[in-house]
Amino acid sequence: MAAYDLEEQEQLAQLKAFWARWGGLITWALTAALLSYAGWQGWQYWQNRQALQAAALLDELEQGAQAGDAARVQRALADLQAQAGRTAQARLGALVAARSLAEAERADEARAALRFVIGRRDDDEIAAVARLRLAGLALDAGQLEEAQRLLDAPVPAAFEPWRADRLGDLRQRQGQAEAAREAWLKAWRGLDGDVGWRGIVEAKLNALGVDPGASQGGQQP
Repeated sequence: MAAYDLEEQEQLAQLKAFWARWGGLITWALTAALLSYAGWQGWQYWQNRQALQAAALLDELEQGAQAGDAARVQRALADLQAQAGRTAQARLGALVAARSLAEAERADEARAALRFVIGRRDDDEIAAVARLRLAGLALDAGQLEEAQRLLDAPVPAAFEPWRADRLGDLRQRQGQAEAAREAWLKAWRGLDGDVGWRGIVEAKLNALGVDPGASQGGQQP
């Protein structure tokens, strides 16, 4: 029994020595792990809450757009940007709002919505859509230099036909019929046959006396 007590005391002494040396580090590591876990849980909760909030605000914005209620759209967009501005819903909502506001002849507010999308810079495709739409608004307003600046920016390959179409519009406004023709031909060739916009581009070419389907090169008949 005495030997057992001695062995137990020796183990206890070793444990005390170990804890004296490493106890602080173990406590710190455990605390850091617990704080990290709590932070992760809090982040997950915050993200889920933001996603739900953003979805509700996006739905409100879309309903306003469908109703043609520009004031309602603008309010919903402002709330979406303020409360969930970093979400994908905020960027999509801004695109929806921009179209609705432009149709309501509130061009300045539509431009602001599109600049919000471009400024986020975390989704190249959505930013490309916003930039092309903003270029269209610049063309409508006769702001040709601004349209050129927007169209000079690179876009993902899938958006090159749409960019070419906008460039054709710009060249026509600048009185450069041949450059417009080339840009529209590039757009027409790049768009799939089942894309409705291809027919619009073809109509622009027809107005210049060009039948893009007459030959592979789309030469004038």
